[in-house]
Amino acid sequence: MAKTSKKETETSCQEELWNAADKLRAQSSLKTNEFSTPVLGLIFLKYADYRFSEAVKKLPTQSGRSSVSLKDRVQQLGVLFMPEQARYDYLLSRPESENIAKAVNDAMSLVEQQNKILEGVLPKNYQRLGNSLLRDLLKQFNAIQMDKIKGDAFGKIYEYFLGKFASAEGQRGGEFFTPTSLVRLIVEILKPIKGLVYDPACGSGGMFVQSSEFIKRTIHDKEPNDLIRIYGQEKTEETAKLCKMNLAVHCLEGEIATCNSMEVDKFDSIGKMDFVMANPPFNVSGVDKEKIKNDKRYKLGLPKVDNANYLWIQCFYSALSETGRAGFVMPNSASDARQSEQTIREKIIKANAVDVMVSVGSNMFHNVTLPCTLWFLDKGKKDTERKDKVLFLDVREIYTQIDRAHREFSNEQIEFITNIVKLYRNEEPCFDFGSENITKKHFPDLQYKDIKGLCKVVTIEEIEKQGWSLNSGRYVGVPDNDEEDYVFEDKLKELNDELEKLNNDAHGLETKIALNVKELLGM
Repeated sequence: MAKTSKKETETSCQEELWNAADKLRAQSSLKTNEFSTPVLGLIFLKYADYRFSEAVKKLPTQSGRSSVSLKDRVQQLGVLFMPEQARYDYLLSRPESENIAKAVNDAMSLVEQQNKILEGVLPKNYQRLGNSLLRDLLKQFNAIQMDKIKGDAFGKIYEYFLGKFASAEGQRGGEFFTPTSLVRLIVEILKPIKGLVYDPACGSGGMFVQSSEFIKRTIHDKEPNDLIRIYGQEKTEETAKLCKMNLAVHCLEGEIATCNSMEVDKFDSIGKMDFVMANPPFNVSGVDKEKIKNDKRYKLGLPKVDNANYLWIQCFYSALSETGRAGFVMPNSASDARQSEQTIREKIIKANAVDVMVSVGSNMFHNVTLPCTLWFLDKGKKDTERKDKVLFLDVREIYTQIDRAHREFSNEQIEFITNIVKLYRNEEPCFDFGSENITKKHFPDLQYKDIKGLCKVVTIEEIEKQGWSLNSGRYVGVPDNDEEDYVFEDKLKELNDELEKLNNDAHGLETKIALNVKELLGM
């Protein structure tokens, strides 16, 4: 009989828990957005309880009277202190006649009181679930066999539920959750080993979690909290709370501010951050430019179009230290947007800050079907032989189909794409996730080379000839045998991007005409 792998065990556990929770939700009158936060809170509570129990077991026996309390001792281990009335066993032992919703609300308040980093963060609206549904959920999450799930598997369950809720909530869900495989690719290329990590559109904190996972995998004798400091900004209060819970679930420390990053730079980020990672909302309109016209983050200029893409790009760029790196998601239209946006893009390119551009295929997000582009900036490359070069990658045909509407990158695919970047940077490739065969197939001597349809290194002079475009399709080309199909697909994408751009321009023109009419009429 074949052995069940750790990965299979974790996946099975995640699916079983989700199916059970979703079935219970269907039996209630609750909408997904009413159900998600309380459920994530219960998962958080279970994991915190488990880690507290494990920490207590490992504490050395104290001799005589000690001035160090149990609370101080476990918190010194990076573990949340769990009061007796917040423990899962206590909640499950409440008699049927007792109001379990009140007991869970009280448990959340107690955890906050004893762990100030969570003050005001945990959900306390469990009366909406009803006693019967709440008891069933507690039993479901308590049934997890911890002896079969080691390490941060419970943190992975939390992430799994975040993704499932995001998928179920559609457009809104995409505001707080970026698919893990896409985040991992950004992190693997950036390599946030040590320093300040910043995400001004942090959502539920996936960039921070994957940075932590990267450190754990590559540096075995250090804890992530010893190497990186986390800073995040999030516009929506509820989403900021999700982020703080996610950090706590993964034992990460960080400062998360609730504010509009377009208007507020809570951490005085300019020139400070070693790593910037983000998936900002695409094509945001209606930004009040009067409020930001003197903001030093936008010294490259305010775009004239009613579109915040190049405000976001400047937020990321301005935050970087002299050797800082950034990786972020943008719609394809931003890669070769014209007029004022082109002027801003030209300045960044001329500063030798653009390092890698990756074209990603469609259906990688829960709420966006169109393809997107990953931008990677590196202010430190100006002192390297890559200073006047940019690596373009087209990985639209690299993906794993999850279901009819969703795709992701496998671990092997992430490693292969990252290896191309490593070879371009004259770094050693990695084969921990099985990418050795495909890497050597394309790069037999493990030396970087341009491959038609996949990757090409381009000089700034060549980019200038293309009107300062950062669209990978303009440079990488297509495999000879796929020319006809590719041309049609690429042309269709270009037409769609152009339509998106025209719609944005039309909206801006409409606003301008309305203002001019008001002036003429003396309104």
